[in-house]
Amino acid sequence: MQKTYVLKDNKIVEDENISANACDVLLFVDPTSAEQQYLINELKIDEHTLASAMDPEELPRVEQEPNHTALILNRPRNYSGKDQLVFKVASMGLFMFKDKLVIVMTEDIPLFIGKRFNTISSTQDVFLKIIYNAIAHYLEHLRVINLISEEIEKKMTESVDNKYLLNLFSLEKSLVYYISAITANGFAFEKLRNFSARLGFDEASRETLDDIIVENTQSQKQAEIYSDILAGLMDARASIVNNNLNLLIKRLNNITIGIMVPTFVVSAFSMNVRIPLAQHYYAFWIVMALGLLSVWAMISIWKYKKW
Repeated sequence: MQKTYVLKDNKIVEDENISANACDVLLFVDPTSAEQQYLINELKIDEHTLASAMDPEELPRVEQEPNHTALILNRPRNYSGKDQLVFKVASMGLFMFKDKLVIVMTEDIPLFIGKRFNTISSTQDVFLKIIYNAIAHYLEHLRVINLISEEIEKKMTESVDNKYLLNLFSLEKSLVYYISAITANGFAFEKLRNFSARLGFDEASRETLDDIIVENTQSQKQAEIYSDILAGLMDARASIVNNNLNLLIKRLNNITIGIMVPTFVVSAFSMNVRIPLAQHYYAFWIVMALGLLSVWAMISIWKYKKW
């Protein structure tokens, strides 16, 4: 799917009537074979680089081509319930030409949202703010992961279900994905700063790029902290589950013993042989009283032994 945008009154506006050659920003979402051929043949985008923009396993990088600069960027994928607490990353390609910005991605997500896009001065500005939004997306997901982790921790204190441990493992795996992607993005941003002169970045754009590098480093540190916390507490949380299971087994054993003692008393007076009290008028109530007395004696022993 192809979308065309123009810069108008310091805003980025979608214009379906303008041609791909005349627009300022050209967006391809999950491009068809014909659209890929247009990118390769008409815009001279390297076929391997184009494939990298749609491959979630591809590492971020910057490549300098004769007529454009290509940035392969890792960004968070939109989360859905079917992901089962696994937050994944996706790749996108940003191809900076002299007169336009070409964006290639696999998901149709709102790109030009947020206060950063209230004022747009150039396609370079769009390029940098898309990167900024990707970092902000990481930070939002990290906060969500932290909140989910705290909620699971509260539930684990009273549960013996393994699903909470499995949820924590999923979050830990997500953080590994994010740390890897954010770190690799950082290397690409550093290289992009070295190419800033070739890209014609002015002083304001270079300052924005420096801010991006700082924000990316902070998000990397935050992801590493959350990962260390999850890894460090995983054994403790597993021990909590085991302890809860032991307490449950103890309660069940106590209930079993509590039932067995009066059952033994009643069974002793129910044997098909001659027994004391067999002819007594209140034999039934005497047996029941002995059963209750045995329960009271057992409870007293438990309390004395602090079982």
